[in-house]
Formats: sequence, structure tokens, C-alpha cells
Amino acid sequence: MTTLVAVRKGGQLAIAADSLTTFGDLKLSSTYDRSYEKILQYKGTYIGLCGSAAHQLVFESLLREHKTFDFSTKLGIFDTLRRLHPILKEQHFLNPKEEEDDPYESTQITALIANAQGIFGVYSMREVFEYTRFWAIGSGREFALGAMNALYPRLKTAGALAKAGVEAGAAFDKNSALPMTMHTLTLSDGR
Repeated sequence: MTTLVAVRKGGQLAIAADSLTTFGDLKLSSTYDRSYEKILQYKGTYIGLCGSAAHQLVFESLLREHKTFDFSTKLGIFDTLRRLHPILKEQHFLNPKEEEDDPYESTQITALIANAQGIFGVYSMREVFEYTRFWAIGSGREFALGAMNALYPRLKTAGALAKAGVEAGAAFDKNSALPMTMHTLTLSDGR
């Protein structure tokens, strides 16, 4: 799993991730992994994925092949995910089954999306949420959320808060480790 965070503060946005990949009890640290970056870039949007390591290559391929994705709004992201679902099934062999009583086929994807419009969380049933201050996903999320919540009033920048969140995840989650990668940008609404 991972610790992935995104933070808005002072007109800036930061998205950050740890660098550890795990396969059961096996760890692949940044020392041994040439491609440990968990955050992809697409036209001014940063997309952090957690879950299966296969998601990273699938999304790198999709973002390279398709030039019409809309990650600028909650509805735009939902429509993009809806259009992607048949492609994930037919071209990338997605297994859309999670639970028997699920109302929809799963994308099996959990992601944080950050761009000048804000922070968006994406979940397996194509749920999309927009966050006003910060959010975290992955196995280290509870530690990251706690750290960012406690420090939000005290730390002055989005980058400092994102760093604190990932560091907390790396300190306490067995599936997260440093170093981290971080990207920052200016929010379009200045808040």
C-alpha cells in the first residue's frame, strides 16, 4: 500500500507520496526500485494511485494514449472514470468484482487527484469527493490524517503539511517508507 496526501493552504496545493512498494511480506524500497514515484502528471494534474502496483503502468499507458481526460471538476472526473471503465476491462483486463452485493462494477482504483482547481479523491465505485483542506489515502492514511489535522493550524504551507503527513505514515505504517516525492502548484481560486 502507501501513504499519499494532498493539502491546500495559503493559495498553494501540495501532493506527496512515500516510495515503498510491497508484495505481501516483501518490500521493494526506493534503493532497489528505479521507478518509485507514485504520482503521475497529466496536463497540470497530478494523480497519485494506491492499491495494486499494476495501476501505475496501466495509468501511465492510458494517460499517454488518451488526450481528452477531464480532471478539473468532480463531474469531469466522474465522466472520465466512466469512460475509462470499459477500456480498463477490455484492454487492460480489469477484474471488476469486489463484493457480490456491490451496486456497480469496481474500478479497483483509489486515487488522489490534485490540480489548480483543488483536491479530489477517487474510490472504486467511481465515487469522487472534493476536499477543502487535505486528505490522505493508502494504508498510512490514518496516521497522515491525524498529523495533518493536528498541524494544520500551526504549519504555514501546504508543502510542510504534506511532508508531515507522509512522514507520519512512513513512521507508523509498515507499508510506507521514505523518501517521499512531492509536487506543489498554485490554486486557481487563491485559497
